[in-house]
Amino acid sequence: MSKKWVYILCIALFGLFILPRNHHPNETKTVQKMSAQREIELKQQTVSADVRLTDELCRSQCSLDFHQKIKLLNNSSTQGQTDVLEKMITAHPHMTKLIWSSNENKEISVGSLSSTVTNHIKKELLLAKQSTAQHKEYQSLPLIVNGQTYFVLGVPSPTNKAALIGVMHQKILTQVAQHQVKHLRVVPYPADNHWKIESVDSSTLRDVKVDQPHQNEGTSHYHKNQVVVKFKKQPTASQLQQIKNEIKSTKIKKLGYTYVFQSATMDAKQLMAYFKKWNIEYVEPHYLYLTNENPATIPSVNEPNDLLYSKYQWNLPIIETAIGWGVGKGSENVIVAVVDTGADLDHPDLQGRLKPGYNVIDPASPPMDDVGHGTHVAGVISALVNNGEGVAGMTWYNPVMPVKVLDETGAGNTYNVAQGIIWAADHGAKVINMSLGNYADANFLHDAIKYAFDKDIVLIAASGNDNTEEPGYPAAYPEVLAVAASDNAKKKATFSNFGNYIGVAAPGVNIPSTYPHNQYAALSGTSMASPHVTALAALIRSINPKLKNTEVMEIMRRTAEDLGTPGKDKYFGYGQIDVIRALQEAEGHTTAAAQTQKKSSANFLQGWFSRQVDQINSLFS
Repeated sequence: MSKKWVYILCIALFGLFILPRNHHPNETKTVQKMSAQREIELKQQTVSADVRLTDELCRSQCSLDFHQKIKLLNNSSTQGQTDVLEKMITAHPHMTKLIWSSNENKEISVGSLSSTVTNHIKKELLLAKQSTAQHKEYQSLPLIVNGQTYFVLGVPSPTNKAALIGVMHQKILTQVAQHQVKHLRVVPYPADNHWKIESVDSSTLRDVKVDQPHQNEGTSHYHKNQVVVKFKKQPTASQLQQIKNEIKSTKIKKLGYTYVFQSATMDAKQLMAYFKKWNIEYVEPHYLYLTNENPATIPSVNEPNDLLYSKYQWNLPIIETAIGWGVGKGSENVIVAVVDTGADLDHPDLQGRLKPGYNVIDPASPPMDDVGHGTHVAGVISALVNNGEGVAGMTWYNPVMPVKVLDETGAGNTYNVAQGIIWAADHGAKVINMSLGNYADANFLHDAIKYAFDKDIVLIAASGNDNTEEPGYPAAYPEVLAVAASDNAKKKATFSNFGNYIGVAAPGVNIPSTYPHNQYAALSGTSMASPHVTALAALIRSINPKLKNTEVMEIMRRTAEDLGTPGKDKYFGYGQIDVIRALQEAEGHTTAAAQTQKKSSANFLQGWFSRQVDQINSLFS
C-alpha cells in the first residue's frame, strides 16, 4: 500500500473519532390514535393493575411491620405488649384489630371490629392461629364486607410459640381506585360541590359539555363567576371601588398587578367583556388545575435494602438510578418544591426529608396531604433510601418542600397554583415539580412560571393523561421541561399526552411510592413520571451547583435514551431519562465558558481535518 493511501486511511479513521455520531435503537411503530372506548378500556386496566399492586405493597409492608414488632413484643411485659399494639394501631389506622398470642396461651387484643365484620372473618382468624401455631405465616384472600376490603395476617414468633395476628382494613384500595379513575380521566371530571365550574374549549373559549371521558381532551375548567385581570398600571383605590360597585364584587384577591375578581351577578364571559374598557394587559377565565403521576469505570452500588424496592420498583433500575448513585446521591442544599396536594408530614419513609412548606389553600395550617397525590410524588423523589422498609426515593439527601395548592378534591385554581410557584421560588427551591395541568394557556400562570424561571429554578411538569396531542399547561410553556410517561417495556404509556412540546419521558405506570397514613400505593400517570425527572434535576444540581437551569434541562435532554422514532419525537421528546449518563455529563460539565472552549477545540479539529482532506484532493489533481 502506498504512503498516499496509508495517509488517507489514517485521516478517515481519525475522522470517526472527532465527527459527531448519532446512535438510535430500532424505530418503534408509530403510536396510533385509539378509539375512545379502547382508551377507556386500557385506562381501566391500568387502574386495576394499580389497585392490585397496591394490595401487594400493603401486604408486604404489613408483614414487615409485624416481624419488627414481634421482637419488641417478646421482650415486653404484659402492659408493655398492650402499649406496643396500641401504638401500632395509632400509627397504622388500617390495622383495625391486633391480637398477640403468647406462650401462656393468653391473648392480648387491641382494636375493635363491628359484629358484621367479626362474623365474616371468624373462620380466617382461626386459620391464622392454626397456621402460626405451625410456625407458618398466614395471609387470607381479600375479604369483602359491606363493600369494604379486609384481609387477615398472621406472623409467628421465630423464637417461641407466640404469634401476632391482625385484621387489616384496606380502605386504601378504594381510595386508589377512586383517585385513579379521576386522575386518569376514566370518567369526566366531576364538578364537586366545592367548585362552581364550567368546561371550555381551551382554544376557542366556547363552552363544552363533557359527558364522556375522551371529551376531557383539550377542555379546561374555570370558575363560573370569576376572572383574572392583569392591569398595565396599578388601579387606584377609587378605581377598585368603582369596579367593585359595577360588577357587584363578592371577592377580590391580589397577587402583584394581577387580580382575581368574583361577581355576584356576572358570569365569566360578561366579566371579560367588562374589563376590556380598563387599561389591562389581559383578562382571562380563572382556570382550575388538576393532578396529572454502563461503563465499567462506574463504581458498583448495591441495591438498597428497602423492602419494596427489588420486587416492585422497576422504575428506578430501568433509568439506571442505582448505578447513578455511584456518581452522586444528592445534596441537602438543593431543595425540591412539590407544588401539589401537600404531603403526609408524618410518614415514616419521609421523615427528615421534608422541609417546612406552605399551604396556599389554608395558610394557617401545615401543608398536610388530604388526597395522597402529593405524598406519592414526594416519595418518588426523596423517600428514605436503605432504611429497610417501604420504597427508595431517587435521591438520598435532597429535601422536599411541600407546597399545597390543590385541595381535598385534587383541584386548585390558577391563583393558588401561581401563588405556590412564586412562594417556592422565594423560599429557596432549586427545582419545582408540577404534577398538575390544564389545557388553558393562562397568562397569569405563565407570569408565575417566568418569575421562577428568571430566578434560575428548574421547572418540571407532567404533560397529562388524556392521550392527546393538545398541549397542556404549565408543561407546554417554553420555560418548563414537559414530561411524558413510559412503561416497563420502554413504550409510551397508553394514557400519556404527547406533542412537539414534550422534552423527555420517564416511568409512569404502576409506580410504587409513599401514601398517607404510613401506607404505600401504586399509581400511574404522567404525574408519576414528572418527579423522576425532577429528582434527576436535583441530583444534577447537587453534583454541579454552578449549572444554570437551562443547562440542567439540556443535559437531561442530551443524555436521554432515544426511544421511538430516531431523534426527537412527539411521544418521548428526546427520550427516556438516563440517570448515570446525565450525572456523568454534569460531573464533567464545568461552566458555559468551558463548553465554549470545548466547542472551539472541536471546531479546530474539524477545521484541521478539512484541511487534510484538501491536501489529499490536491494529490490527485
